[in-house]
Amino acid sequence: MNSAHIFPKDVQGEGFLLIWLLPVLGACAKAGSGRARRRHVLPLAPAGRPRAMAALRAPALLRAPVPPRAPVLLLALVAAAARVPERCEVPPGDRFDCGAERPLARAGCEARGCCYMPGGPRGAGPPWCFFPRGYRSYRAENLTATDAGYTALLRRCAAGFLPGDVGTLRLDVALETRARLRFTLRDPASRRYEVPLETPRAGARAPGALYGLQFSQDPFGIVVYREATGTVLLNTSVAPLLFADQFLQISTSLPSRFIAGLGEHLTSLMLDTSWTKITLWNRDMAPTPQVNLYGSHPFYLAMEEGGLAHGVFLLNSNAMDVVLQPSPALTWRTTGGILDFYVFLGPDPKSVVRQYLDVVGYPFMPPYWGLGFHLCRWGYSSTAVTREVVLNMTAPWCPQDVQWNDLDYMDAKRDFTFNKKTFKDYPDMVRDFHQSGLRYIMIVVSDCPGFTSFPITEGSDLLHKGLALPTVRSFLLQVWPGPTAFPDFTNPETHEWWYDMLKEFHDQVPFDGMWIDMNEPSNFVEGSQEGCPSNNLENPPYVPGVFGGRLQAGTICASSQQYLSSHYNLHSLYGLTEAIASHNALVRIRGKRPFVISRSTFAGHGRYAGHWTGDVRSDWEQLYYSVPEVLLFNLFGVPLVGADICGFASDTTEELCVRWTQLGAFYPFMRNHNDHGNRPQEPFAFSPAAQDAMRRALSLRYSLLPYLYTLFHKAHSAGETVARPLFLEFPGDPNTWAVDRQLLWGAGLLVTPVLEAGRTKVSGYFPAGTWYSLAGVGVGWILLSAPLDTINVHVRAGHILPLQKGITLIVALTTEGFARGDLFWDDGESLQTFESGDYTQLLFVATHVSGQGGQGAPDGPLDASEGVREPLRPALPRGEPGQPPGTLLASQNYVIIVLGEL
Repeated sequence: MNSAHIFPKDVQGEGFLLIWLLPVLGACAKAGSGRARRRHVLPLAPAGRPRAMAALRAPALLRAPVPPRAPVLLLALVAAAARVPERCEVPPGDRFDCGAERPLARAGCEARGCCYMPGGPRGAGPPWCFFPRGYRSYRAENLTATDAGYTALLRRCAAGFLPGDVGTLRLDVALETRARLRFTLRDPASRRYEVPLETPRAGARAPGALYGLQFSQDPFGIVVYREATGTVLLNTSVAPLLFADQFLQISTSLPSRFIAGLGEHLTSLMLDTSWTKITLWNRDMAPTPQVNLYGSHPFYLAMEEGGLAHGVFLLNSNAMDVVLQPSPALTWRTTGGILDFYVFLGPDPKSVVRQYLDVVGYPFMPPYWGLGFHLCRWGYSSTAVTREVVLNMTAPWCPQDVQWNDLDYMDAKRDFTFNKKTFKDYPDMVRDFHQSGLRYIMIVVSDCPGFTSFPITEGSDLLHKGLALPTVRSFLLQVWPGPTAFPDFTNPETHEWWYDMLKEFHDQVPFDGMWIDMNEPSNFVEGSQEGCPSNNLENPPYVPGVFGGRLQAGTICASSQQYLSSHYNLHSLYGLTEAIASHNALVRIRGKRPFVISRSTFAGHGRYAGHWTGDVRSDWEQLYYSVPEVLLFNLFGVPLVGADICGFASDTTEELCVRWTQLGAFYPFMRNHNDHGNRPQEPFAFSPAAQDAMRRALSLRYSLLPYLYTLFHKAHSAGETVARPLFLEFPGDPNTWAVDRQLLWGAGLLVTPVLEAGRTKVSGYFPAGTWYSLAGVGVGWILLSAPLDTINVHVRAGHILPLQKGITLIVALTTEGFARGDLFWDDGESLQTFESGDYTQLLFVATHVSGQGGQGAPDGPLDASEGVREPLRPALPRGEPGQPPGTLLASQNYVIIVLGEL
């Protein structure tokens, strides 16, 4: 049942007020006093399932005028005195920081009622100043059942030690679906900033919930556990709740150390729970370990025993830290807004991702051409150079679908302009590309240079119209073109202005997609040219571990006022709001599916745009890190993601570029991009042997585009991932949980790239089942041959993969002789073909038919579905695939390649 389990089920009833008769100490003892109470958390059975409260004294049932079906639920009060030494006897891995906002000496620590035990370097291990057991912050009152779930008031038990401490909070718990729970903590007396993200609204509480709830009264805590196993998924009573104007902190235990998410960072797939601090505040920063990067995704997925999984999402866009500690436990520490949590019960990891996307939105459907090979460089200095690059790509037969230009095309690096000397035939070049079957994308930097001549005067004029981001002192910032103002994309009128600018430029240069960059937003001076004001937004009482040490480092002043709120609240939404404006403008301008790639992201970004992972270095370490980055962004609902192939910063090498191209052929978004001044790294710039290896990788990608396109359709329509970690498909195999040097495309294709220099063999993990090489392989960790011209790709038995060459099917049979697959096909670029029913969807099923003729093969060993036909439009002309080995079965309309025993 959905009621909170705060008293034994045999005494739960309607129309009764339940009171536990227990010894009670004084109302709210002073925090830190020797008579402080222990926290009132219900005891847990050894297996983790909450026990009935049999150890407590017998309850007295008192009739009360409570409406039927809405019982008032009072919390059990468990009170006992504790000696101070016992309160501080906390194992190092279980200690929660009592001085997060600044280092405290013993006197300051103990003045807060906390424990002081120095040991080891500060910030690199257990905190020196930590909360004692049973530290009291808020007390719950009037917990009441509602139609949606529960509500209660939380009262501060003692004066807080943070400025702007909020004395009363309102708790609202909504049982939104059987697998999704939401709870919020707000200040009922003052309206605070909340993230303006459209989320589903649930009405009545959902029946048959997969979760159970417990509440503790004093100090307040909430426990969420899995009904089927009793595993505690979230327990906020492990540390005190803190809620001040600019400092909000809540902690929880974790059921395991296998935690993925909390991007964007340069990290392994599973996070380190040994005192790791993760900072979320969007930043223009070349990917570096332990530094906040371009995006903020306050969502994590946790694996549980037996392959179950759950997820937690904090809908908060303020600067924040998330601290992981060995117990294992996690602390959220944010600088504003409210605490707005979603808990997703799965029960498997794929379901967790889908439930998260139910909240933030399913990914957009990219155009088919967007899945081809993209080529770019900062340094294609003219139309002549750009044309030559495209011509050179055709000579060695390297498939390409999209050509890009970086800042080079602009006049003085200003948006919506082009250089009338070096790019004088720019519009003609783009039209010529279209004639040859290429698409074209150019960079748009998210700023408006001051004192220039756009068709409408920007700079100060934008400020007068209320469309740009001012600061209190000055609107002038510094980016590529010089003095700059940033458009305020939280203002609806700015969206119209953005559309007008893009439409006018598109009328001259018919570009096909947008590359929006520098949209953290990035600033080459700190705050503004005249600095930032001195106020509580620029100098908050707590600054998370942002690179540069100040919120305005590398961006604009936090006190800049936007249409919806202050930049202090909205900063990490800048890239998302620009992506929305760009997505919608392209729909209106082109009347086709938009294609937008953005550097800055936030939760929900995948609804509107894709992402590239920024200015990665050309080295082997960054090649490896690109794999977990791509996997994590798929968990975040941004499947159109990839790293700059061969690396962006510094010179690449031939071996590195070959290996990166092989891996990049399995990024959902495949682009080779290079910095100016570096050695060339286009495929044609290398030796014939390297070109051949790259061409093989590109051909393999192109042959698989129908399969990839179908995966994107499933992401768009059903909340699935495209590139996925092994644990998503094999959660019951713990060996897969931390694998981040391999990736899956959907459920049927396993990629094992070489990620180290000088290697001609690579180790990969193969979960139970049969895997066919595109050569045969066993189960477990396998050492695979991987010469420089080879990337290991294996098809999972039981799957049918559609290939591009009108149409070929790879059928990977199980030992029982069965396989299935599907294909989604439409014209590749029209809007909402799925929603309008303007598409073809085919299901392929193959079974071994003993002694009978089959529909898919002339001599009868295979039974394949009918209805396969030529695509509705020509496949990408530059990607003619070779055929993998296998038994070839041909008919007039299609080819079937069978892997396995017939």
